[in-house]
Amino acid sequence: MLVVVGIALFLGFLALGTWQVQRRAWKLALVERVEQRVHATPLAPPPPHRWGEVNAVDHEYLPIRLQGRWLGDKTVLTQAVTDLGAGFWVITALQQDNGTQILVNRGFVPQEQRLQWMASPTPTDLPIEVLGLLRMTEPDGGFLRTNAPAQQRWYSRDVAAISQTLRLSNAAPFFVDAGLPGTSDGTGSATTWPRPGLTVIRFHNSHLVYALTWYGLALMVAGAGWYVARYERRQSGLASQTTPDDHPSH
Repeated sequence: MLVVVGIALFLGFLALGTWQVQRRAWKLALVERVEQRVHATPLAPPPPHRWGEVNAVDHEYLPIRLQGRWLGDKTVLTQAVTDLGAGFWVITALQQDNGTQILVNRGFVPQEQRLQWMASPTPTDLPIEVLGLLRMTEPDGGFLRTNAPAQQRWYSRDVAAISQTLRLSNAAPFFVDAGLPGTSDGTGSATTWPRPGLTVIRFHNSHLVYALTWYGLALMVAGAGWYVARYERRQSGLASQTTPDDHPSH
């Protein structure tokens, strides 16, 4: 029975390690595709009838060109930590000509500007063009804290919750980070606030560590099996060399 359990554990750990190797190869291929995607020519945003098809694998960090008007009174600030320090992302709804809205992360502002951006709506009478990267929603809060819309405390860019709070009637299920790598968003220079173009393209990739862990456990099981088998052979050999004591007859 012990042998069967050992073999099952060894094969199971080996399979898990191999699966992590395959996952690592998939993740590296995804990173390569995204690196190429980021530098592609900006496209129009996905139309409403294709919103349900938008996903992280095919659309995350896709360069987008938006045109419309800022809905300045529909702005929230979400917690942010960047190379410029701690502060907030300024998230404003952009009204498109087709009647839909897209939340745009216009960029970073330091903490001392929070009240200024909450109290000063952006003029909405001028058309605007924004170049940026499509991003997927970030539900459930962040910074180990849950979003509190009633208190205007946002710790992640939860598109559905923000759209509901701002009472957007036809909002896209994704948002856009203003600014492309090496460029501005077309609405201001790199010395003005909010500061666009701070998107960090990062993919969590610990598959190699996981693979080595599973393979290591498989080796431990194999080593333990070898040790037990060696011990049992030794005990069997000792038993075969032992003879019963001779008792003298009277």
